[in-house]
Amino acid sequence: MTSRNELIVESGELRLWTERVGNSDGPAVLLVMGTAAPGIGWPDELVDVLAAGGRTVIRYDHRDTGRSTCVDFTTHPYVLADLAADATAVLDGHGVAAAHIVGASLGGAIGQWLAVHRPERVLTLTAMMTGPMGHSAGPAWARAMSGQAPDPVDLPPPTARFLRHLAHRADLAQGTRDECVAASLETWRVLNGDVLPFDEPAARRFVEACFDWTGSLGAALNHDLAGRRMTEDRLAPLSSIKAPTLVMHGTEDPLRPLPHGRALAEEVPHSRFRPIPGMGHTLFSPGLPRQLGEVIREHTV
Repeated sequence: MTSRNELIVESGELRLWTERVGNSDGPAVLLVMGTAAPGIGWPDELVDVLAAGGRTVIRYDHRDTGRSTCVDFTTHPYVLADLAADATAVLDGHGVAAAHIVGASLGGAIGQWLAVHRPERVLTLTAMMTGPMGHSAGPAWARAMSGQAPDPVDLPPPTARFLRHLAHRADLAQGTRDECVAASLETWRVLNGDVLPFDEPAARRFVEACFDWTGSLGAALNHDLAGRRMTEDRLAPLSSIKAPTLVMHGTEDPLRPLPHGRALAEEVPHSRFRPIPGMGHTLFSPGLPRQLGEVIREHTV
């Protein structure tokens, strides 16, 4: 059986829940989740593939998610650099000098930040479901939501179906646990896209665990606020990244369409771009976590 050890680490005044899985002597892989998602967003199947390949795998709860500290964003706002500092604190807490960084969505932007500003901590970078950390998606969203045509020189907005879902979700009752679970489950269904089958039982287990695992569900919305703040450090050229970089992106991603991943790969020298046929903006499709785990295992050598 794969060993699993939990550890609370400190990042300034914050306490972050972490879990270390696999061979303690193997190279470390740090899994960085996306917006509003705790570490259990990385499926056990993916973690186990990496651990079986001799890696020591670390996943953790961002601030404002899971069992990690929640903050008052109004009085203590934070930005992408602060989330990246949490990631390095996790490495420090586990005594890891450098790791293979694997980030999904917002986690991919955190990985880019580390590869640019803390290159000594990054052995390789795997960025999934994300785009260049210096790109502001706000204008494209605004145009789409006001019914304007996309700007041909900008990266594309989310799909019309996803934007309609957001408007619909805002009107849903979400006062009880069952209502929150049902609304979140529908969001993940839309994010999955229509090509690969949606693993509803796995998604439901995740959504229910998030509800029971998290101290404050509303706090996770702070990630959106942090992600939108375009600070100067995010504008640093990605051409400075020296770590071997793999960009994986679903061909059916409704939140960040495929050109976002392609744009990131074009900015990082010598990176590899690997479209994943049929994948949306989730890991909730049967067999997908194992498939991605095998690709990451090959990259993290």
